Amino acid sequence: MMTAMSGLPAYIWINGSIVPSAQARLSPFDHGFTVGDGVFETLPARQGQPFALRRHWQRLATSCEALGILVPPIETMRNALIEVMLANGLQEARLRFTLSSGEGPPSSDKSDSPPTMLAVATPVPVWPASSVVVTVPWTRNENGALAGLKCTSYAENVRALMHAKARGAGEAILGNTKGELCEGTGSNIFIVQQGCILTPPLLSGCLPGVTRALVIEACRAASMPVEERTLPLSVVNEIEEAFITSSTRGVHPVSAINGRALRQVPGELTRKAAQAFAALAASHFDP
Repeated sequence: MMTAMSGLPAYIWINGSIVPSAQARLSPFDHGFTVGDGVFETLPARQGQPFALRRHWQRLATSCEALGILVPPIETMRNALIEVMLANGLQEARLRFTLSSGEGPPSSDKSDSPPTMLAVATPVPVWPASSVVVTVPWTRNENGALAGLKCTSYAENVRALMHAKARGAGEAILGNTKGELCEGTGSNIFIVQQGCILTPPLLSGCLPGVTRALVIEACRAASMPVEERTLPLSVVNEIEEAFITSSTRGVHPVSAINGRALRQVPGELTRKAAQAFAALAASHFDP
């Protein structure tokens, strides 16, 4: 159920209540708005149930603890997501659970306000069969205070994705300050090299993606060669097979990098990784 004018969901969940989106209000002093002091998780719902909820909650808790935001019980997150799905008449959905540190002064200082909690459900996005990606001139700081955290401070990602879309790509790939391959703006990247599936380690500064971890586990369970390995960003100019992963994309083949078409789309190992992940995803909702 979407609002006619905006294409946004008709209802949201905010601080324990379902309200019409048009009536939802946040304080103008909420730190999630004024300084980006917040965290979030995006995850899919399948057959009315959030997928991999416990893993997403655990990552949310890690982000909250790092930023000094009160961690909500997993039951609060689960109930909020299910309630907002039902309110919008969705069974298959893209879910987002957001927490900010609540009201605060117009500076970087925190207050003792309770966190603001928000849950949203929208239809599952329809992705193309494959993605065109480009590298961008900005770097991910693997030593930064927010490295590895899923924070609402997403302006760097917004700018990088704008850069990519202006060049006809659907995702931007970032390196880190050492010139190593890191991640996309909303995805993790995997490449195939010499018959092995490779992805940057968490020390690269990439987000510890839930789908990333599940794909690694699924591939290992299927006896497929997969490794976390430090790679130069320049490796993207040499490979012929790659894919990106995220909660809403799953395993998504890459068809071109920096204007260079890849020969294997999807490649054999990409197809096998997708099959292994699909089998894992079908086996249970909360791995």
